[in-house]
Amino acid sequence: MEHKSSSNFLRNIILEDFKAGKADHVVTRFPPEPNGYLHIGHAKSIILNFELADEFKGKTHLRFDDTNPTKEDTEYVESIKEDVQWLGYQWDELFFASNYFEEMYNRAVLLIKKGKAYVCDLTAEEIRKTRGSLTEPGQPSPWRERSVEENLELFEEMRRGAFKDGEKVLRAKIDMASPNINLRDPVLYRIAHATHHNTGDKWCIYPMYDFAHPLEDAIEGVTHSICTLEFEDHRPLYEWIVRECEMENVPHQYEFARLNLTNTVMSKRKLKQLVEEKIVDGWNDPRMPTISGLRRRGYTPEAMRNFAREIGVAKADSVVDTKMLEHFIREDLKLKAPRTMAVLKPLKVVITNYPEDQAEMLEAENNPENPEMGVRMIPFSREIYIEQDDFAENPPPKYHRLYLGNEVRLKNAYFIKCNEIVKDESGRVIELHCTYDPETKSGTGFTGRKVKGTIHWVDARQAVPAEFRLYEPLILENETDDGTSFLEHINPHSLMIADGFVEPTMKTSKSQDKFQFFRHGYFNVDPLYSSADHLVFNRIVSLKSSFELPK
Repeated sequence: MEHKSSSNFLRNIILEDFKAGKADHVVTRFPPEPNGYLHIGHAKSIILNFELADEFKGKTHLRFDDTNPTKEDTEYVESIKEDVQWLGYQWDELFFASNYFEEMYNRAVLLIKKGKAYVCDLTAEEIRKTRGSLTEPGQPSPWRERSVEENLELFEEMRRGAFKDGEKVLRAKIDMASPNINLRDPVLYRIAHATHHNTGDKWCIYPMYDFAHPLEDAIEGVTHSICTLEFEDHRPLYEWIVRECEMENVPHQYEFARLNLTNTVMSKRKLKQLVEEKIVDGWNDPRMPTISGLRRRGYTPEAMRNFAREIGVAKADSVVDTKMLEHFIREDLKLKAPRTMAVLKPLKVVITNYPEDQAEMLEAENNPENPEMGVRMIPFSREIYIEQDDFAENPPPKYHRLYLGNEVRLKNAYFIKCNEIVKDESGRVIELHCTYDPETKSGTGFTGRKVKGTIHWVDARQAVPAEFRLYEPLILENETDDGTSFLEHINPHSLMIADGFVEPTMKTSKSQDKFQFFRHGYFNVDPLYSSADHLVFNRIVSLKSSFELPK
């Protein structure tokens, strides 16, 4: 399978490794921690790992880095599997870090026997305070010189549950004066009397991520361990652990810039906060940058893959305009989505010269850009609904829609002319009385005169009630360093709900069906709230954007 992409320095590294004889095969992995739902930044990593391996006829593992039982759950495990498969990929092997706990423990024992690890009694706060700074070296732990025998005995007691949480840790013995703070005797194991989603209560000590991760890569025979730039300073520790634990396979870590998008947050911790504080409607809220949220909103895996390939893989951090992501969903849906009519804010129109007992079916193209999608028949009768915004009592200059005395075309139907306005007691316009010209029926070739405006409509007798959910960016501004919480930048108008109508042909719409509503944008049938009796549509994206791909 050939994948077109912008720059990708990792592909060049693999090519050089093959050329130099450093590698004769490729094994990548996608290693999420099951402590939340995946977001679009993870999607970039999934696509990168699977497509690099695919290009070089290699393998990709899905591995859950489940080393922290207090934050992990099988719900997250299952959601991650679903996201990977929805994006269009199937892992060659499925692994859990927890399956290696016994071997990790044995490797830690090996480090103790080699004098490379020791049990420390300092608290987490004391370890932080004695770690030093970028300009000052760290202070050695008072327990740094414990004997091998004592360390082995204490570590075994830690495993047996003899100590409380936080009472002791196992630390690597590397260099408290290292300019790289990650090498200043990092913690390898901590005590956590917590039930693990995979191993139950078998363990009460758990390896730290920085210790477990390189061992997992080595155990699985990963050749190219690809991670984001924040782990670049951790690479010397990664290599130290693989070397000192005497692993047979030696993986190599490579870092790339993570994906940052405008008007959103890409921190799993912050996304979890949005969910827990009920600012959003769960992890799959269509305003969330999670893969499940984007899926529920109506994004397609094709659009996500094309977006990831276009932004490429770089070494330097940057922020991608959300409009670029929207561009790719428009491009993907423009030939796929049927074009129909929906009225979000209805205003009744009575066509006074149309017979009261008459109704007719009019032909409409399903997608003018894709004739193979065929046509549909839509009903037309004396009463219809149009958008409130398509009428103006006092029209501004160059207003070409409906106003008193003006004539417009109804999409796929007739010319109508507004003759009378009906208002309620408060002076609000509640109904228009119009006349139609039967000679102007769409598709008849009528050329007697022209009108400048075309508006959409639905038949009032047969239209289907529907709820429309319109979304704006969840975050008003990009993240700043002004000390304010990101919660202070939440957009109070990120969700607006309208109640209107759709064509009767849409009555049988199913979950995740996608449509282009004339003038309103692309919409998706909501899989959570929509039902046969109550259609709910999420707006995926509006029709137009100022964004253009660079040429």
